[in-house]
Amino acid sequence: MIVLDKTNKVFTLHTQNTTYQMKADQYNVLLHTYYGPRISGGDLSYLIQYADRGASPNPSEAGHRRDYSLDTLPQEYSTCGVGDFRLPSIEFEPEDGSCLADLRYVDYELRKGKYSLEGLPAFWGGSEWETLVLRMEDISTQMQVELYYGVLDRYDLITRAVRVTNLGTERVRLRRCASLCLDFQDNGDYDFITFDGCHALERNLNRAPLRPGVQSVESVRGTSSHHHNPFVILCDHSAGEDHGLCYGAALVYSGNFLAAVERTQLEHNRLLLGINPYHFCWTLAPGESFTSPEAALVCSPSGFGQMSRQFHRAIRDNLIHDPLRGRRRPVLINNWEATEFTFSAEKLVDIAASAAPLGIELFVMDDGWFGKRDDDCGGLGDWYVNEEKLPGGLEALVPRIRALGMQFGIWIEPEMISEDSDLYRAHPDWALGAPGRPRTRGRSQLTLDFSRKEVRDRVYADIRKVLDSAEISYVKWDMNRSLTDVWSAALPASRQGEVFHRYILGVYELLDQMRRDYPHILIEGCTGGGGRFDAGMLYYTPQIWCSDNTDAVDRLRIQYGTSFCYPISTMGAHASAVPNGQTGRSVSMETRGVVAMTGTFGYEMDLNETSQEEKEVIKRQVAFFKEHYDLIQNGDYYRLTDPFQNGPFTAWEQVSPDRREALVSLVTGTVHASAPFHTLRLKGLDPALTYQVNGGDTYPGDVLMNAGWPLPIILDDYQPMQLYLSAVQ
Repeated sequence: MIVLDKTNKVFTLHTQNTTYQMKADQYNVLLHTYYGPRISGGDLSYLIQYADRGASPNPSEAGHRRDYSLDTLPQEYSTCGVGDFRLPSIEFEPEDGSCLADLRYVDYELRKGKYSLEGLPAFWGGSEWETLVLRMEDISTQMQVELYYGVLDRYDLITRAVRVTNLGTERVRLRRCASLCLDFQDNGDYDFITFDGCHALERNLNRAPLRPGVQSVESVRGTSSHHHNPFVILCDHSAGEDHGLCYGAALVYSGNFLAAVERTQLEHNRLLLGINPYHFCWTLAPGESFTSPEAALVCSPSGFGQMSRQFHRAIRDNLIHDPLRGRRRPVLINNWEATEFTFSAEKLVDIAASAAPLGIELFVMDDGWFGKRDDDCGGLGDWYVNEEKLPGGLEALVPRIRALGMQFGIWIEPEMISEDSDLYRAHPDWALGAPGRPRTRGRSQLTLDFSRKEVRDRVYADIRKVLDSAEISYVKWDMNRSLTDVWSAALPASRQGEVFHRYILGVYELLDQMRRDYPHILIEGCTGGGGRFDAGMLYYTPQIWCSDNTDAVDRLRIQYGTSFCYPISTMGAHASAVPNGQTGRSVSMETRGVVAMTGTFGYEMDLNETSQEEKEVIKRQVAFFKEHYDLIQNGDYYRLTDPFQNGPFTAWEQVSPDRREALVSLVTGTVHASAPFHTLRLKGLDPALTYQVNGGDTYPGDVLMNAGWPLPIILDDYQPMQLYLSAVQ
């Protein structure tokens, strides 16, 4: 609900559990007055205090009033060069070379429904949303800045985006444009939580108290990256899963980003989130506009768990476009770890034939099926079937797979090109690279310039021929390197600072076109695993390969960190063969299955090389997953332990929305002699209901949550356990 006080120019956004407020003051500076647990409202600007602070200058309108400074006031969208020395939200450079931005409130617009962003992913919805637009202007340059706010009451979700328009008569270069600026004027003892790592070890939770100065995470790799995720949390120092105030902020964007927090001279805090200003410079001719990516905010007065569940619900219901919405996604098997590049049509059919009797429903053919692709040094860009491997093409292969009762999926990497390819030989300038410089390879490949329409059109035309040649129901869209040599032959020198962003816009355009042309196809995103696991990609790809690391023990941490923002239903997760290719570790098929079904669920192995006993385990796992699909994929998610604490076990729980069902999953750690007894307290149950556990004894919900469930001593490392709870009628 959006409440307007037109007389005092106060704008209040209420959600179910939170309140957000800003006010335009006597000088039309837009001040941030409050964001936190829901309150009744009123003008909260009384909380702002004024004092003369040394080295904090005063705007012209304030005259000789030395207690009024942009450097000390909580601003809704921070300026630059005119007295606020903290992190700037925006920076633009007119023809005279000055870099000053002095924004003042002009007017507002209130709309029913959710705003949309042309060419960019964003949360969507109907009448359950409200939109507020606040217009600001820099009078000297006639640059207009519109702040967009979307309010989704039931999920405590507030979205923000910015549109900058040049209303003047001269060109202006936009050098920085954050999507979110959030000032906290209290002296909160906050921690900054980020999700960091590297390829095959993504989204490790890192928590540190704020210190004076700037703390930040960012990506300049052209992707949101394996190394830092565009989702961060600010929270009370004492906040935990079930208590404490926390603020989650996610950028709905897949390219270079910056998330920064500044602890100021007055011990106030400013959070900034948006496109990374590194090598960013967007030229706006008179009348032209630039739109920032969307940022999404959830404030939880009740700890991380409630924040995560609100993000999960909003992403599932109001961000992703799932072609199977309301239906179960198929359990799949992928051939990559079984064969890599070396396979034949007979080998693929053989793997599918071993999977079908176990209840697996989708066969995915991975890298190596196209062009001259026998290793990672060639073939990318030549999107036609290699008929030496697959005689007769997909027209011959796919009916054989479907005759087994299975659907068929395919791997592609549209953004990349190999130097050993027909496409590169014909169009070497289509790869990113500056003239006169040698190009940098990643995974022995170059990157196509997706900022160019002719490049996108050619690649998509070739891929369409493949998709039209057979009955394909799934596409895995991969991208296996970071961007280097970012220079486009299609843009003049003065506009090379646009290439990073135009590249991502091109990726989005092609994904959106594929989604519209093939509405039945489920697209899974992948960027060398989890290198682009962000809310922007989820708009186009309802699931993303969570990590190239399929080791079940490492996945406990990867999936734990991912769950703080992103739903279980978005995490691509497979049980793979052992010893694991990334770690050399061997754990049981039972353990691998329990971990993988905390995701989209599938297998990555040659089932012909498994024992009959393992096949029976797989068959039971697949049947169990199908039976409890809605609970696992759409239930409320509870983290019961933290795997980074290296405790005796890692446990998590899914609870149905009506709280009549729950599934508790657990994997033990390393075993030690004379192990103590442990009791696991459950969460999210209805205290008034009685639950039957694994078809046996019954226990009241309040007992299971407060007294807990006694865990047996398990004498082996990394062993699984699951408890299925159902309410007794």
